[in-house]
Amino acid sequence: MDASQPPAPDHPGTAQLPRRPESVLIVIYTADGEFLLIERRKPPGFWQSVTGSLEWGELPEHAAPREVLEETGITTGELIDLHVTQTYEIWPSFGRVYAPGITHNREHAFALKLPRQMPVTLSAREHTQYRWLNAQEALATVSSETNRAIIRRLCS
Repeated sequence: MDASQPPAPDHPGTAQLPRRPESVLIVIYTADGEFLLIERRKPPGFWQSVTGSLEWGELPEHAAPREVLEETGITTGELIDLHVTQTYEIWPSFGRVYAPGITHNREHAFALKLPRQMPVTLSAREHTQYRWLNAQEALATVSSETNRAIIRRLCS
């Protein structure tokens, strides 16, 4: 199946389309090396950078700024396509929103460089709190290995 095209629903007109198994990761950081991490509402204690699924037919470069705005309210900064794609296994607790048999997600990495910390307006439906952390703290706090890999890359 082409990942950019939705699968046909089992019952046309009655079922919501499953989530596309392709997403963006946007690591937001400042010129001083501070990284923005946000805590997911579910599961509690899961810290990450901005992430989000691509809509069916959407390109990663369009999804990245949309997700930054939806999850943080940030509208400024230099968005950089890192041209890094990673694949990870979908946690069973998240698997219910994907089509049957989908077990992995493809993630496109971006960075958003800001001159300094910005005010953050969280999506209360998705997140509970945010923190600006130095690189060492961010690496120790972030829950996802793919997210950790991009923070490391930005520090090198």
